[in-house]
Amino acid sequence: MEFDLIGKDQKLAYKLLAGVVTPRPIAWVTTQNAEGVVNAAPFSFFNVLGTRPPIVGFAPGDKEPGIPKDTARNIRRTGEFVINLVDETTAEAMNLTSAELPEGESEIPFAGLNTEPSVTVTPPRIAESPVALECREWSTLEIGRNRLVIGTVHRLWVRDDVLDPETLLVNRDAFHPIGRMEVPASYCRTRDRFDMPRPE
Repeated sequence: MEFDLIGKDQKLAYKLLAGVVTPRPIAWVTTQNAEGVVNAAPFSFFNVLGTRPPIVGFAPGDKEPGIPKDTARNIRRTGEFVINLVDETTAEAMNLTSAELPEGESEIPFAGLNTEPSVTVTPPRIAESPVALECREWSTLEIGRNRLVIGTVHRLWVRDDVLDPETLLVNRDAFHPIGRMEVPASYCRTRDRFDMPRPE
């Protein structure tokens, strides 16, 4: 099968690309509006992009054409956000935060979540998340109707059991992130892993 995603099959791009480019990590982003209300929203067009400096990128779509989602609007105003990672224990709460709530209502109490204060940015992190990245906006690129937020990571929070304290490698028995699979509602667990050393 062949698709012309710039031409006649353009309207299928989301369905096809979000279906086959998997698994994708989930950025559970917390921001704050001008009144201090915490917004929490998940985005699966997300990844770490580099380490010198440490940068991440995620792509929040629009509510409607030309109207950015609250997350993008808050970042435009403050330049700050926190990316919280999602594991099996927080998956259902993450899904709840994707609901469309009335303007000015926080997803945090709606999903039964708690927050902890950040150190380098104003938006708090989600206390139940196993990993959180405090970020400052480096740039937001608008490419057609896409918006790509690139942020520098200023502080990393990791739950005590996630990393081995001596090697700082991930403890596979403690960290069970989930990934986004095909649209509209498929996810995956990451318990089935294997090692494949690079050739020398």
